[in-house]
Amino acid sequence: MAGRRARKLGRLAAGMLLAAFAAGADTERAEAVEPERCPRLIAWEMPRVVPAAFRLAQADGEAESEVRLTFLGHATFLIESPAGVTIATDYNDAIRPPATPRIATMNRAHITHYSLNPDPGIEHLLPGWGEGGAPARYDLTVDDVWLRNVTTNIRGGMGETIRDANSMFVFEVAGLCILHLGHLHHVLTREHLDALGRIDVVLAPVDGSYTLDIEGMLEVLDQLQVPLVVPMHFFGTATLNRFLSRLGEENWDVQVSDGPSVLLSRDSLPVRRTVLVLPGY
Repeated sequence: MAGRRARKLGRLAAGMLLAAFAAGADTERAEAVEPERCPRLIAWEMPRVVPAAFRLAQADGEAESEVRLTFLGHATFLIESPAGVTIATDYNDAIRPPATPRIATMNRAHITHYSLNPDPGIEHLLPGWGEGGAPARYDLTVDDVWLRNVTTNIRGGMGETIRDANSMFVFEVAGLCILHLGHLHHVLTREHLDALGRIDVVLAPVDGSYTLDIEGMLEVLDQLQVPLVVPMHFFGTATLNRFLSRLGEENWDVQVSDGPSVLLSRDSLPVRRTVLVLPGY
């Protein structure tokens, strides 16, 4: 805490000096927006306290503290930050956002999770797997978004384990920590949880077979102590309803949106554990 205060004071002093030097300047510089860092080292046993209201905010105008999340289908979401940074998750050749995103994340498990012909206009194209045996490592700030990844293993076609071939991507923006689990094949370790930190919204594969089975996914959600889950990677209503029914047995609140987009903020997180279904395009 003392180190954090010291850094803040140092940044404040530097900012004051710069302001003094620029007092007579003819041009103005826009103040950079630094994304809020979510806490690390979560404790499994620690109870969560979350705000009291959750709303499906689908109005035309976003407030500065809101993030727009749109489900494009399968495992692809479009995340839009208050500053206008656009992110496409599990970017592939079949499902793409209507405009070129500034950031695109990918995972290797299936062709529906990565692109062989990505848009050359993407500023940051981030494969979730490493090269030459080294795991992928990202720690990237783009305007008001802080992005990072935590790798997990996947099953190969012959049942073998392929290490670090999947990335869970964390997007921290407007005080929210949004986690895309990618093609997760196993429950998480304490090291995974410590690296992830506090998670507010998780985008979770719920197919129950190609990734984790339903009980395994429930265990992951309990590990994360997450208040809001948005399902992805389901194959038809029967698969989705099987997952929703199981969560209902665990006293989760199930909500279904009329449209593919929702506005999210810290103040709109639910009190009860909630699963929100967004229909794809």
